[in-house]
Amino acid sequence: MEYNIVLLVLIAINIIVSIKGFDDHFFFRKYQFHIGSIRSGEQYRMITSGFLHADIPHLAFNMIALFSFAGVVTQLLGTFSFVTIYFASLVFGSLLTVYFHKNDYSYSAVGASGAVTGIIYSAILLVPNLPINIMFIPIDIPGYIFGILYLLYSIYGMRAKNDNIGHTAHIGGAIGGYVFTLIKVPTLFMDNPFIVIGLAIPIAIMFVMAKQGKL
Repeated sequence: MEYNIVLLVLIAINIIVSIKGFDDHFFFRKYQFHIGSIRSGEQYRMITSGFLHADIPHLAFNMIALFSFAGVVTQLLGTFSFVTIYFASLVFGSLLTVYFHKNDYSYSAVGASGAVTGIIYSAILLVPNLPINIMFIPIDIPGYIFGILYLLYSIYGMRAKNDNIGHTAHIGGAIGGYVFTLIKVPTLFMDNPFIVIGLAIPIAIMFVMAKQGKL
């Protein structure tokens, strides 16, 4: 019951803040992720932007994904760890985005995708074979395969820069979920070493490509 209340509160905050942003342009601009404003001292945007969304489909997609995976994390790690991973992933997503876009002062973004991706990655670490169903694909995909493919796609999106999706925040969020889940359950290194290593491969690829100047 506690988990349901905490999850519902998080979802409610996202809905309320997002709807406020839909109707109030000034509110949206004040709290969205914006590199120029963050670098001038408004670091609060790194958190507040995670509760704003561009439109109803964007909001709905993130909240459905959060609702779908939150139960695994909460049941296995507890409510406090779930909340910790959620906000840590949100922050990691924002920090990585600042790192990669620090010189693009006009870059802006909104959405809970970083936090939600962290929860998804945490759930996959905890239950590697968690069945995941993707629209238009008639079979379930094991969680660890989905996690690896999703981050590889995010790396492609970072490199291609041909859409308005915050791929960098997704990867940063996944890193947050990955790191904090392993801190909470270090036995995963011994219990599922291949899964732990496999899920780290896309993250390692991203850093190598960044070092080589390919992102």
